[in-house]
Amino acid sequence: MKKLLEYQADRIEAVLAQHRIPARVTGGTVTPRWIRYDVLPALGVRIGAVTGLAEELAAALGVPSVRVARRGAVIAVEVPREDPRPVRLLPLLQGLRHVPPVTALLGIADDGTPLLLRLPSPNVAHVLVAGTTGSGKTALLRTIVLSLAYFNPAQVAGAREGLRLVLIDPKGSAFRDLEGLPHLARPVIADVAEAVEGLKSLVRWMEVRGRQGEREPGCILVIDELADLMVVGGEAVERPLTRLLQRGREAGIHVVAATQKPTAAVIGSLVKANFPVRLVGKVASPEDAKVASGWRGTGAERLMGKGDFIAVAEGRIHRFQAAYIAPEEVPGLVAEIRGDGELERGSVSGRVREGRWAGVLAGRMAGPISHR
Repeated sequence: MKKLLEYQADRIEAVLAQHRIPARVTGGTVTPRWIRYDVLPALGVRIGAVTGLAEELAAALGVPSVRVARRGAVIAVEVPREDPRPVRLLPLLQGLRHVPPVTALLGIADDGTPLLLRLPSPNVAHVLVAGTTGSGKTALLRTIVLSLAYFNPAQVAGAREGLRLVLIDPKGSAFRDLEGLPHLARPVIADVAEAVEGLKSLVRWMEVRGRQGEREPGCILVIDELADLMVVGGEAVERPLTRLLQRGREAGIHVVAATQKPTAAVIGSLVKANFPVRLVGKVASPEDAKVASGWRGTGAERLMGKGDFIAVAEGRIHRFQAAYIAPEEVPGLVAEIRGDGELERGSVSGRVREGRWAGVLAGRMAGPISHR
């Protein structure tokens, strides 16, 4: 690994020198699926001169593509690994302790730490997951749902505490094996007419809780293929969903929705105003990346797919690898959440820092590429 890192760092510097760009590789990070090299350009170098060399850098390194993006004062050159490894959900869940309420685990951030998202934060509220087929957006939704269920108790009859989940799955396949979760306020919804009724029911519940000033227990509405649901359901879906997006946070209701098509023609008005946090996987073009993330130049079109995401929140971009759970692992995890079984617990533990973005240290690879 050390020889590879040194070789690639030298190649990056050679390409920049060939284009008369004074810069050097100062460090970086090794992640399960890619290696990030931090490039420090000399004072006065135009950032665009470096970011425009993505194809030349990929050719010099012998890889299909690289992603080049600014990170503060440095420029990150992100190179796919020859031996990519998945980020498994179960070990991450078992290794975390003291996770704040209503906080979802997303995966591993580019500094090697678990990345979590606290939905009740004033700057989060609702989350949009976007990406093409194969980007991993449905798998990320499943990770979010299972991590919320794992870390938060379900509401039981007569109790004032506990988390509720409402899952809308127009395809009928994304959440089928999650039916056993005790947090479900109703069975998984696959029919459009039932989705409309479910959304209206949530609006009525929101209004009652709003009058009473209640925000607990929380409720998370998770929608797969939002654009398709809105195309089929039309105004009957759009009206109650818009109300939930505009006023739901005040009543402890948060929306997490995924779509392949976050276009202005389909859901543009909803997206622009009501989803402060975007989780964007691989998209087809720079324009699609801009629409999905709300930013230009994120490089989302150069992500590798299969769980390679950027998180856009509060004017910052965080690249991460989404955690994945295999279908055959789901029944055991659901059984543990229900209390019917118990998985073997990991030995790693740590305290999660307070705040929206929070994590505990995970393993980092040694060598010339370091955390700082």
